Amino acid sequence: MSLKDIIVATQADLRTNPAHALATFSADSRQVEGLRSETKIRQFSLTVDEPPSLGGTDTGPNPVELVLAALATCQEITYRAYATALGIPLDSVSVKLEGSLDLRGFFAVKDDVRAGYSEVRGVVNLKSSAPAADLAKLKAVVDAHCPVLDILRAPVPVELKLETERAVRAA
Repeated sequence: MSLKDIIVATQADLRTNPAHALATFSADSRQVEGLRSETKIRQFSLTVDEPPSLGGTDTGPNPVELVLAALATCQEITYRAYATALGIPLDSVSVKLEGSLDLRGFFAVKDDVRAGYSEVRGVVNLKSSAPAADLAKLKAVVDAHCPVLDILRAPVPVELKLETERAVRAA
């Protein structure tokens, strides 16, 4: 089945069966040594760590880098999906992002400095024979429907519960 067929069939199904629209994604992570964590997402494993300058051993990207990767790849996927759905020719799409983070927030040096990115900047590069007006329309549609862009732009309710276990130390 082609990508266009999948999109058209999924749109039709979601219009007819709104209950099919609810999806849950999950990740399971465990810190294994120092600041290095191993994360399981479906059948995939991902190592997350910090660079040595932040106390890690640099065995994988750090969490804020993964946010950039999530946004970049979500943009690429959303551009491809909507270009296909709208019949806009798209030979390639790539995204380059960078984020500014003031480490005083993470290290609790200054209370009024946020711990996360203060801004994210980037460029989406499209290779296409489509007219500029079609590509501008595509950008508007992608920016309105990219899930990770939406997550970053609008507050998402997050609830993190704490569960504790008593560690037993050998004497």
